[in-house]
Amino acid sequence: MNGIRIAMWSGPRNISTAMMRSFENRSDTVIIDEPFYAHYLDKTGLDHPGKDEVLASQSIDWNDVAKMCTGKIPDDKPIWYQKHMAQHNLEGCDLSWIKDVTNCFLIRDPKYVIASYGKRFPVENERLLGFIQQEELLKMIEGQTGRTPPILDSKDILMNPEGMLKKLCEMVGIEFSEKMLNWPAGKRDSDGVWAPYWYNRVEESTRFKPYSEKEIELDDGLISIYQKCKLHYDILWEKRIKNEQK
Repeated sequence: MNGIRIAMWSGPRNISTAMMRSFENRSDTVIIDEPFYAHYLDKTGLDHPGKDEVLASQSIDWNDVAKMCTGKIPDDKPIWYQKHMAQHNLEGCDLSWIKDVTNCFLIRDPKYVIASYGKRFPVENERLLGFIQQEELLKMIEGQTGRTPPILDSKDILMNPEGMLKKLCEMVGIEFSEKMLNWPAGKRDSDGVWAPYWYNRVEESTRFKPYSEKEIELDDGLISIYQKCKLHYDILWEKRIKNEQK
């Protein structure tokens, strides 16, 4: 296979769509937005906003989607940035295809993920948030390659976008582009059909929003979910690419 296929594994309510915008603004890159989403909704039965539109827009066959993700890069571009949600990896799904892509991880403190996700959809269990699946993927990749793949925390990116993106590009073997730091506002044809329900803020953006600390207090019923997610998050956080901005 020619070209570089970057599989960026995030969870919900992170800066995953902003990262997708960043890469899409490169002239040498094509992107794909959550290709396993329809499979996930079909198998789980979750009633997400725009569910019928999502199911109609993508294949629900896991193997077909995996074959597509490791196949020919669209538009004859040298780089294919794939935005993946780790929670879409349901138990029993064949993940052997990930050996044919360059895997990376985007993480965020689960306290903020839970607070944000809970405004849109009930947080009923920890597997909805992707942290367990991210650690499962990490172990699989480290076992196959003997190396830790690039792991980036959203806080580090927001505090130092240029520095962190330069490190990421170096690690995946591509040249950094200044175009990754700014992009035009607005909708994209490449966005999933679920964009009207989830992407309002990123559609207004033209760059990574500067980091600001927020006070978050979770309801008592969410504390146990937070604690479970935090165990997995901490493992990835310890192995992340460090922000060395002075």
